Amino acid sequence: MPQTKTPDPALMAAAAEIRPRAYAPYSGFAVGAALRGADGQIYQGVNVENAAYPQGTCAEAGAISAMIAAGCHEILEVAVIADSPVPVAPCGGCRQKLREFSKDEVLITMATTRGTSQAILSMADILPGAFVKSAME
Repeated sequence: MPQTKTPDPALMAAAAEIRPRAYAPYSGFAVGAALRGADGQIYQGVNVENAAYPQGTCAEAGAISAMIAAGCHEILEVAVIADSPVPVAPCGGCRQKLREFSKDEVLITMATTRGTSQAILSMADILPGAFVKSAME
């Protein structure tokens, strides 16, 4: 179910600010992501394409890597932005990666660079029935 909470403006700005740095020479589809860690810091990522197409990296995965490299292991909120007519949701693999470091109630804001459209979903909405660590115990 879409949420009514207002997205964190600093998080949205960080995702928009980093998006032009994406390396997308094949698709031309640049995506920026920003997440706020439990340490209060904002971590950014961009998509990085590769000539061997499936070897690229999504923006969300890049932001997660930056967070982990800084020593933080919990996501409080996520923002994803792309130059598209409608908001772009994280791919299935990134949904699971985001869930690894967040709780069901963590919100993901997906927006367009045009500023005309955005969607806010919780982690539970975007990945129901997620595979979580407790399932392995």
